[in-house]
Amino acid sequence: MAQNEQTISNAEQEKHIAELLKKMGMNAVDIEQDFVNYLYNMLGRDMQSDAYYQFKAMSYTIRDRLMTHWKETWNAYNEDKTRKAYYLSMEFLIGRSLSNNLLNLGVETETEKAMYRLGASLEAIEEAEHDAGLGNGGLGRLAACFMDSCATLQLPVIGYGLRYEYGMFKQLIQNGFQIEEPDHWLGFGYYPWEIQRSEYTRTVRFGGYSRHYKDPHTKELTVYWEEAEEVQAVPFDVPIPGFENKTVNTLRLWSAEATEGFNLSEFNQGSYFEAVASKSEAENITMVLYPNDSSENGKELRLRQQYFLVSASLQDVVIQWSEKYGNDFSNFSEYNVFQLNDTHPSLAVAELMRILMDDKKLSWDDAWTIVSQSMAYTNHTLLPEALERWPVSLFKKLLPRLLDIIYEINARFLKTVAMKWPGDQARQARMSIIDPDDNVCMAYLAIVGSFSINGVAALHSQLLKEGLFHDFYELWPERFNNKTNGVTQRRWMASSNPGLKALLNDKIGREWITDLSQLSKIESFVNDKPFRQEWMRVKQENKQRLADMVEKDTGVKFNVTSLFDVQVKRIHEYKRQLLNVLHVIHLYARIKRGDTDNWTNRCVIIGGKAAPGYVMAKKIIKLINNVADVINSDPEVGDKLKLAFVPNYRVSAMEIIAPGADLSEQISTAGKEASGTGNMKFMMNGAITIGTLDGANVEILEAVGEENFFLFGLKTPEVANLRNHYYPQNYIDEDGDLQAVFSLLESGHFNQFEPGLFDDIINSVKSPKDPWMTLADFRSFVNAQHEVALAFQNHSRWNTMSIINSARSGIFSTDRTMQEYNDDIWKLTPITK
Repeated sequence: MAQNEQTISNAEQEKHIAELLKKMGMNAVDIEQDFVNYLYNMLGRDMQSDAYYQFKAMSYTIRDRLMTHWKETWNAYNEDKTRKAYYLSMEFLIGRSLSNNLLNLGVETETEKAMYRLGASLEAIEEAEHDAGLGNGGLGRLAACFMDSCATLQLPVIGYGLRYEYGMFKQLIQNGFQIEEPDHWLGFGYYPWEIQRSEYTRTVRFGGYSRHYKDPHTKELTVYWEEAEEVQAVPFDVPIPGFENKTVNTLRLWSAEATEGFNLSEFNQGSYFEAVASKSEAENITMVLYPNDSSENGKELRLRQQYFLVSASLQDVVIQWSEKYGNDFSNFSEYNVFQLNDTHPSLAVAELMRILMDDKKLSWDDAWTIVSQSMAYTNHTLLPEALERWPVSLFKKLLPRLLDIIYEINARFLKTVAMKWPGDQARQARMSIIDPDDNVCMAYLAIVGSFSINGVAALHSQLLKEGLFHDFYELWPERFNNKTNGVTQRRWMASSNPGLKALLNDKIGREWITDLSQLSKIESFVNDKPFRQEWMRVKQENKQRLADMVEKDTGVKFNVTSLFDVQVKRIHEYKRQLLNVLHVIHLYARIKRGDTDNWTNRCVIIGGKAAPGYVMAKKIIKLINNVADVINSDPEVGDKLKLAFVPNYRVSAMEIIAPGADLSEQISTAGKEASGTGNMKFMMNGAITIGTLDGANVEILEAVGEENFFLFGLKTPEVANLRNHYYPQNYIDEDGDLQAVFSLLESGHFNQFEPGLFDDIINSVKSPKDPWMTLADFRSFVNAQHEVALAFQNHSRWNTMSIINSARSGIFSTDRTMQEYNDDIWKLTPITK
């Protein structure tokens, strides 16, 4: 028989392969065997090698066990007449994946047994994984939680993002200052969870010009995008497993590569740098997450990144559609929906128009019907400056064809506005996608092109309708809706808080892992002495773990019997880390004047990164560290008060911080925070919130009641009413405690050898133009913190509050959030296998 003669049918072959794949066991012996095989035979290492190589071997071992379900899920989603959603986001802050994948695959215990047999520590192997540098803050972490919940709900959702080679940056603290170092999270080679899918490579174009051409036969106008530079978008797929359900969704990340590696002719002539110039320019697109856009080059790179994401992703969907259905797009919007995660992917509106008209030859009206029925937009901010406006001149340079389309979208849209409000030119000017300063307003483009516009907390959505997007709400009220954010309990409880997981499983079973509303059952144990003791034991163990991390990272030693007061989030003036520091200085001043009767020892943790170009935020970090140095070195203070700034805040750090916190600081100026998700992570793990009536704090307060929440500060209408007659000096003059704080600040007590260093902060917070109204909330904040201190002294009361906060956190699961997205926007059918 000839060697190449087929001996079995394709069906028999597939059946045989399926049987072979089934032999990949989930027990400790099989996991141990595969782990050793990868470590010794593939990686060429042994059990004495660095823990990172053990992590890689383990990740390959676990990825293998995801692969069969991953392929089956992909094939199921690509069957005919399957409606799918595509989640477009510039960030997916995944963090570490090993522990989460072990949990969702259901092999934690067997893997621990396998490593025990080898004399290895699974915890040490998990610690060796680098946080994936694919996001910055809440936006990216939310996207990662969304993907986890979609897989657990078995929704056919594919994530699209960028495969950044460098994360935002690694934050170091030197002499109190933030120092940015490259976060080369891919520095050890390929991300072991990813699969390169070169067969789905797409081409993205920049620059050139648009040429309009009328076909002499059909007389139809055709547009060609000519002399554009081309960049290859190469996809790398990452598996996102659902919880014990055999569903593995896909996160597709695009990496930029040049169409040609380098110019060999120039290289041979000795022009080495010129030979690789185009390669370097292309790869810069996905080199760094969020480059500093304070320069023109930075702005251009940001816009390149955003277009690269949407163009590659939309081409991917359209090409796969065409491979099945040719150029029949009559029911495309029935089976495809795109969710734009904030304003960054707003160019998807214009890009899908370009693809449908220029590549697929649809008419404007047919293309617009498809686009406007398949795009949905989520807004994540109330800050006007965060809505993104790009100069028309930059569009002409980089994306001339898209600018043509945006002009046409705007012209047709303004006709709609004129029909609704005849003669109201002021309103037309306000609503125009092209603003008076000749910028393209990306949020408006997203709104005009989307059938759904949602905010991410009840208050946020209401403020969008009343303020930022009021004109659009009056035009299209039916498009606006709310989808309060959440977080996944699998990451933020089951994986990061194993002690609490064990306690909950023992008392209420495992159903809470996929149905967080089950947590309400623990409220029936609120007076059960053994349960309360176990709850406190778990919290103390988590506090010790957090204290160990703080000491390792900062050198500051915490007493775990103290109140752990935590504020970790992006450093921004509206988040008011400064208000927190003012309170810490107030406590320090009390200690120094002997006002310590009935004192509650407190350890304050602050963490977060400031954008490299955000000067004021970086000065606030310096102030925090200077205040910490003074307090922590003062023997008179001792354990009464500690302050630590935890450097390089990241997902893996939060997995230790959230379970160990007693008090969750959510103290933004009312009306500025869209939602917040850190507040939810803390709440689930039994921390009590001190916060303003802002973002999702409103819904947390409604859930737990005023007796289990420390509310302070101005409300949103009060902030607005105070805006034009805000005089911070009045608050100082009327408050002796605030005078004491400023006496220390203005005397240079915290910067004795750095004169004038904090003058900008002092002047800013004392200015009537301070938009964050920090001093207006100082007294209310101090009073609320006093109530915190008294409550913490009553251990029984605090324990009750902690249990109730966790018990009532069920509505803040992303499982609920994604179910609402699906019910109201996507309307997908879960795919069960």
